[in-house]
Amino acid sequence: MRAADFVGRRPPTYEPEPTAWPPADPGGLEDLVPDTVLDGARYGAMTLRATSLRGDSARFRGEPRRDALLTARFGTGEDALLLVAMASGARAAEGAHRAAREICEWIGGAVGRSHARLAEDIHAGRRDELKSGLHRLTDRTYGRLRVRATALGLSPSEYTAGLRCLLLPADVRCRTRVVFFGVGGGGLFRLRDGAWQDLDPEPRAPEAAGELAPGRADAVGGYDPTDRITVDLGIPTPGTTPVIDPDEVPSEPFRFRASIARPGDALLLCTAGLADPLRGEPELSVRLAERWAREEPPGLAEFLADAQLRVKGYADDRSACAVWEV
Repeated sequence: MRAADFVGRRPPTYEPEPTAWPPADPGGLEDLVPDTVLDGARYGAMTLRATSLRGDSARFRGEPRRDALLTARFGTGEDALLLVAMASGARAAEGAHRAAREICEWIGGAVGRSHARLAEDIHAGRRDELKSGLHRLTDRTYGRLRVRATALGLSPSEYTAGLRCLLLPADVRCRTRVVFFGVGGGGLFRLRDGAWQDLDPEPRAPEAAGELAPGRADAVGGYDPTDRITVDLGIPTPGTTPVIDPDEVPSEPFRFRASIARPGDALLLCTAGLADPLRGEPELSVRLAERWAREEPPGLAEFLADAQLRVKGYADDRSACAVWEV
């Protein structure tokens, strides 16, 4: 059966399919961004699906996709390290799609050059060294983005992007299965026993926006303060060291989480374009839980259909990566 076109009481305002392409410069065709990208892989018991697609609003207005997605493998065999990086350019900013693409490429290059040490830290469980190293790489990447903004005659706040990344060791014997790091909004969710748990380390005020205090069920699942993911790894509240530090740019904390997965888990990393409706529309979280808690992970086409389930009032670009342990 074909996936439903939308969830919620009313259909979205825009059409469900792309209507207009962005304008093209004959001298800069390398700057064109496809409407949708899709990727996947399987390593042992781990299955990955990743996609980035233009939002309904951008499709209607003929604007480029501001989200960028990078998937890469560094190394070979059991020493390989997988990277998924996604970024969202600043809304209504000129060149937002370029900033998102560049920050994904630059963090990818930095991780690739350091992948051997990063993989060693992950396998050895050296959490503090891993967090510190990834923080430095992220800080340097944002420094390059600030330099590029200056070269373009723009302020750093006009040429920036939120960044969210996953590092996954290919070795199935590694106890730490997933490492998340990044800067900016979005979502990190775990699907366990058919229910969503919001794992995003971004601090949010209790009781705000319909959310409940820690230790109680939230909009997308239950939160257990004794969860092994926190007890085993000592996950603290996120650091407060700003990565973007010029006065004209709001400070954003560096976010980090190391995760232990168990068979049957699914982890979802996404930009705000999917995280916001997942938190704000219960029917969407229910529908995705039903589809992604099945015995077999979805194929590429199925995952794309699921990821683009639309919700009225949410028309931004969506980037998502789901990881299943089966």
